Amino acid sequence: MTNRSRTDIIAKILELAMEGQAKTRLMYGAALSYVQLKAFLEILEERGLLEHSREGNLYLTTEKGVHFLENVLEMRRLLEPENRQNKSISVIAPK
Repeated sequence: MTNRSRTDIIAKILELAMEGQAKTRLMYGAALSYVQLKAFLEILEERGLLEHSREGNLYLTTEKGVHFLENVLEMRRLLEPENRQNKSISVIAPK
């Protein structure tokens, strides 16, 4: 497994939380320890990229988080070799 950047980890958490996810699903989906996930969730909530819904105990990507994720995906697309650019990922706005 390769080392991931903080941006890669944040993008993965935001992507997973698009439809709302519990902390456990985010932890396993992003392949993080509980301590690591808590630190990222705190940062993302402080910066308004993620919100915690007490009802249902879910984490949801905010509009600001969607915008951040779109920018990350655009940067990845621009930096990919040309033969891989046809396989782009699209972002779906949260409900």
